[in-house]
Amino acid sequence: MAQWYEALFANYAEHYEGENFVQGTVGECDFIEKEIDGDRRRRILDIGCGTGRHSVELARRGYDVTGVDLSDSMLERARTKARDLGVSIDFQRQDARTLPFSREFDLAIMLCEGAFPLMETDEMNYRILANAAAALRPDGKLIFTTLNGLFPLFHSVKDFLASKTQDGNATYGANSFDLMTFRDRSTVSVEDDSGNKQELNCDERYYVPSEISWLLGSLGFGHVSIHGAELGAFSRTKTLTTEDFEMLVIAEL
Repeated sequence: MAQWYEALFANYAEHYEGENFVQGTVGECDFIEKEIDGDRRRRILDIGCGTGRHSVELARRGYDVTGVDLSDSMLERARTKARDLGVSIDFQRQDARTLPFSREFDLAIMLCEGAFPLMETDEMNYRILANAAAALRPDGKLIFTTLNGLFPLFHSVKDFLASKTQDGNATYGANSFDLMTFRDRSTVSVEDDSGNKQELNCDERYYVPSEISWLLGSLGFGHVSIHGAELGAFSRTKTLTTEDFEMLVIAEL
């Protein structure tokens, strides 16, 4: 039986690009470029690339990018966008829990909950981080965003998501945050690209900063920097607070 994230993204590429939370691509790529000093010799791996919004923008700027995702429909849309813009990107259907790469990339990105932290167990989420680390060269860097476990301790996830939802976006309900596991379980209602409506049982893991630092430290990252993730405006100067729904993580080997 398909997991909720597999069912959600099976036929959702066009609707996905209309979601509010995917509108910050250019600013986020500006930050990524700055983090690698604009060096176009750096090879980039985009894990959970979705419709290729970051992959395509980075390739348009002259970078060598490989994008991986579990969804065939998302990858099809990504390939179409790359072809229309005349950029070459190696898009592959891969499961982030079983990536085949070893010391091939200078930078790995995993943005907008691309794979991590959507998995159904902590072990699977950890395996994704481990595979990202394994894909990097000895001086490589990992940049990703993930759900901030401090946020639901002070705020309603349901109310926050409702405040950010626009017409045509997925809607969330019946949220239940478990303090023992830091998982938020909810129902997500969506209309896919064929006009079919479906309701899925969503289960996402929130992490607190100390967990992320420990997990990455165990994988050999010598320096981990965690910040508040602001849509389209990532910055090392943004201090993470309980007001931030997502955290931005920059980890260096």
